[in-house]
Amino acid sequence: MSESPASRASHDARDSPDSRDALDSPDSRDALDSLVEKRSIDVVPDAERHGTAFSQFTLWLGANLQITAVVTGALAVVFGAGAFWSIIALLLGNLLGGAVMALHSAQGPRLGLPQMISSRAQFGVRGAIVPLLLVIVMYVGFFASGSVLAGQAVGELTHLGDTTGIILFALVTGVAAAVGYRLIHTLGRIAGVVCALAFVYLGIRLLDRTDLATLLHDRTFDFPLFLLAVSLSASWQLAFGPYVADYSRYLPRTTSPKATFSWTLAGTVLGSQWSMTFGALAAAAAGHAFVGNEVSYIVGLGGGAAVITSLLYFVIALGKLTINVLNTYGGFMSMVTSISGFRGNATLSPRGRAAYIAGIMVAGTAVALLGKDSFLSSFKDFLLFLLTFFTPWSAINLVDYYAIAKEHYDIPALSDPGGRYGAWRWKALSTYAVGVLAQLPFLSTHFYTGPLVAPLGGADISWLVGLAIPAALYWLLAHRDTAHVPDHMVLAPEPCPDRPYATEPG
Repeated sequence: MSESPASRASHDARDSPDSRDALDSPDSRDALDSLVEKRSIDVVPDAERHGTAFSQFTLWLGANLQITAVVTGALAVVFGAGAFWSIIALLLGNLLGGAVMALHSAQGPRLGLPQMISSRAQFGVRGAIVPLLLVIVMYVGFFASGSVLAGQAVGELTHLGDTTGIILFALVTGVAAAVGYRLIHTLGRIAGVVCALAFVYLGIRLLDRTDLATLLHDRTFDFPLFLLAVSLSASWQLAFGPYVADYSRYLPRTTSPKATFSWTLAGTVLGSQWSMTFGALAAAAAGHAFVGNEVSYIVGLGGGAAVITSLLYFVIALGKLTINVLNTYGGFMSMVTSISGFRGNATLSPRGRAAYIAGIMVAGTAVALLGKDSFLSSFKDFLLFLLTFFTPWSAINLVDYYAIAKEHYDIPALSDPGGRYGAWRWKALSTYAVGVLAQLPFLSTHFYTGPLVAPLGGADISWLVGLAIPAALYWLLAHRDTAHVPDHMVLAPEPCPDRPYATEPG
């Protein structure tokens, strides 16, 4: 079959030297290279550092203005507390948990590394896999639970149903995570603006339906319920700890740690408190009608117009997309960190990167599809149970970085099991085990409740125990043993210009 003149002209235009030159021009290649991230767990060279600490504010604001944070805030009221004391307790928990999370964020510009790889300085190059494995399970679980909620919104928008919505949402999440750091921050900025406008609108609609003074009228103070609300928001913030520095590691090394800490704290506290306050007020206004109908109730505040309803479903999907991309990217980083501790490879090709992200996406989607109709509530409880296993990690990491090593790490040695950090560091590993076990008497979930929960009125303070005991114990065991701590920060060699996925020998 012969080609038409138009077809031949189109073919010739594509194959012409001018066309090929345009597609292969340095500007086109540079634009693509600047969008798709090359780095994984390898050190970000100074030449590739960019941005300001303010980027942490926009990212964490957008990540927290979302439906799951709304439901978390509502739980404080659902469990029996009044909206007034719930809001104060949620703020206290956000500030306490957010401060711990922001201390991790401040490590990013200094080290230029993903968060969990710095664990090797405390646990050993291979010992770091102990908390990492549980972190990976948690990220897959968070991906799944987020996909169920967002998949419902996508299904409503596309009229294709929940199952198709979950799959579509997972695919978009995987693509965004594969593109990497720049897109993630761009997504956070967009979500921050769009979701903030939506929450302002929803807040106005909520207060049109009910009087704010009435919602805040109940001032009865119940300490166990107050403590429970503090724990809800603090646990929310602590969950970001294992990956928060992943999103600050591209900042210039000269970035002030105080600025990184402050902007991260401001963004995560403002975003989460805004969402949780709205959730607490919505639960107080709706009463029993809110439980089990959270999404439909919030969308219903829009007024019922088809356009507004569609926009609100889009906002719900966008908010969940932002946080699910963080979970996918964090899970990918944790998987690479775990495997590289035994294989000794600190770099990753684009194809390898895509394979890891696809693995996280497929696993999370499978769990979401299995759990969308039945065990999702129990599964969320299981995910919160997993928080028990990395609260001690957070305490050990922060004490080592700020109090013992005093920000002096040997970055090349973090990839060498025979180096100064060794393969396994038993002081940290034993402290970690004690920290996990110490929390169990204070832990409260549907499938396990510790013996000291009832005397506290049902409040779960395991996160406080999980921070305090490992921090004190690790300090006692390790503060005199500083032979492995260098006198100054030992930087990694710069990458070869002709081999972006390799480094010069040190």
